[in-house]
Amino acid sequence: MSFASDLRLTNADMEAMPDDGNRYEVIDGEMYVSPPPSFHHQTILVNVAFAFGSYLRHHPIGRITPGVGVIFDDYNGVTPDLVFATHEKMHRSMVGGRFRSAPEIVIEILSPGSTNERRDRHVKHNLYAARGVGEYWLIDPENRSVEIHRRDEAGNLLFHKTLQHSDEITSAFLPGFRVPAEAFFA
Repeated sequence: MSFASDLRLTNADMEAMPDDGNRYEVIDGEMYVSPPPSFHHQTILVNVAFAFGSYLRHHPIGRITPGVGVIFDDYNGVTPDLVFATHEKMHRSMVGGRFRSAPEIVIEILSPGSTNERRDRHVKHNLYAARGVGEYWLIDPENRSVEIHRRDEAGNLLFHKTLQHSDEITSAFLPGFRVPAEAFFA
């Protein structure tokens, strides 16, 4: 047994990491590092934020925010690509500019590589499922698809459907929100 295998990192450790453009996250005490996102990744992020922004201008129920910290406890802190939270949720869970409980919708844009995909599809999904995220959207740039996971009546965060092309993205958290999946990839 090595010392390193027993070491659990904390959010305080992540805060001490250098400001080098990488994204540092801690999940169950394990550090995950992501390099700066690509132009294509950020273009999708802007498109998603624009779709939400257009909706929220007419339905001012909350905010969509990129790269905000979500700190669940000392050993679990992540920085999703985008987070949607209602004003009520923000009022109840924002401390020091970071969420201290699950927002309604978390959106991750998959980065290339099996390690990144495993982290987003499994490790983060399990974290979000355990911590009460209402919906988890995985945007896949390569397949130009949006995978939606929704919390069921029993409280489980389950796969709902994959949307492509003209399939409309909707959400119970966003009454009247209807956006074709292809709008995120324009």
